[in-house]
Amino acid sequence: MTWIAAVTRLRERREPGVLVTVATVRGHAPREAGAKLVVGERETWGSIGGGNVEAVSIDRARELVASGAAEPELMDFALNDKVTNRHGVQCCGGTVQVLFEPLPVVRAVAVFGVGHVGLELARILARQDLDLHLIDSRAELLAEERLGVLADSVARVHVHHTPLLPEEVLAELPPGTHVLIMTHDHAEDAALCDAALRTGHLGTVGLIGSAAKWARFRKRLSTEGGHDDTAIDRIKTPIGLADIGGKDPATIAVSVAADLLRTFEGAGGG
Repeated sequence: MTWIAAVTRLRERREPGVLVTVATVRGHAPREAGAKLVVGERETWGSIGGGNVEAVSIDRARELVASGAAEPELMDFALNDKVTNRHGVQCCGGTVQVLFEPLPVVRAVAVFGVGHVGLELARILARQDLDLHLIDSRAELLAEERLGVLADSVARVHVHHTPLLPEEVLAELPPGTHVLIMTHDHAEDAALCDAALRTGHLGTVGLIGSAAKWARFRKRLSTEGGHDDTAIDRIKTPIGLADIGGKDPATIAVSVAADLLRTFEGAGGG
């Protein structure tokens, strides 16, 4: 398997890893500069030459995975018999510098409702390296020609048409998914809020709407849904930055996206 395919596999599995590359070589070494090794929590793909260099690199890569490190780092190896090594002697005679690039699990965002605001928001979020889930009960809003504006996305876009119960998608979303609720139907929004509070693996939950809408929802979530105040407070509303005004879809989308990105920065990691 190529290193590109290995990185893709980790992303599809939503597992962290590290890309290990021979950055520089001086003198004799088992592999040339550019050789790559992909290290996952349980598997490895490729090789940077075996022996102590590779074994130590795998150990260090897994330490980076365990710590959640996000910054790249370099490690130097001297390949001679005068160096005490953790995994045996390599006496090729040269020196090797190895680059470690962490591959964190990418963030996931689910947008429920791909109307005017939802589509504008998807266009912005699609420029980010994340898994973007777009969910709507209306098939025409998910038509290929309408979503064609996302064709060059950086994000991996997942489209879900749910004509009856959009809330069922919540259970299928990856752990930690940030949920944004902005459907065309207040009843659908209310059902999604209730279901989101019952789905324990989600990240943040945001709801678009007015204070009056939220007052009604909050009462129903308490009296009909049986949720306590602590649970209900998980839902953030309104969403977006308070100092960005305007009611046109593009402006609302910019505000919501900026608020979400600020949440990402505050949380750190994936």
